[in-house]
Amino acid sequence: MSLNKAMIIGNLGRDPEMRYTPNGQAVTQFTVAVNRNYKDQTGEWKEETEWFRVVAWGPLGERAAEYLRKGGKVYVEGRLQTRQWEGQDGQKRYTTELIAQQITNLERRPREEGEPTFAGARPAARSADGGQQGPAEGAEGGDRLDSNDLDDLPF
Repeated sequence: MSLNKAMIIGNLGRDPEMRYTPNGQAVTQFTVAVNRNYKDQTGEWKEETEWFRVVAWGPLGERAAEYLRKGGKVYVEGRLQTRQWEGQDGQKRYTTELIAQQITNLERRPREEGEPTFAGARPAARSADGGQQGPAEGAEGGDRLDSNDLDDLPF
C-alpha cells in the first residue's frame, strides 16, 4: 500500500500563470507560502516560511487562474511529484511540485450588486471519489474548486 497526499494552507506568492499545452489542455502554476512559528533553543519565537510550487491541470487550473490572486489565502490538496531536466549548463535539475487535485479559495469574495444571497451552508462539492463533502475544515465561506465536479461551484 502506498500514499502520496499533501495538504497545505498558505498565501499565494504571485498571481497564477496559466498556459495551454500543445494539445489544448490548460495548466496553471503558482506558489504558496506556508508559515511556521516555533521557539528556538533560547526560547525566542521564530517564523519560518516554506514555499510550494503548485500545478493545477484542466478546468481546475482554469478556475484557479480566474479566481486566485497574489496574497490570497488558499487550501491545496494533491500529490507531490518531482521532475528532472537538464539545464543549459548540462547539470541535472530537480523540482518538486504539488499537483493539485482540490483547491479551496479561503478568501471571502466581495458580493456584487444584484447577486443573490445564500442563507445557511454553501452547496457541497464532490471529492475525488465522488462523495459529497463540505468545505475544508476551517474554510467556511471559501470557494472550493474540485477537479471532478466544477459544475456545482457557487460562482
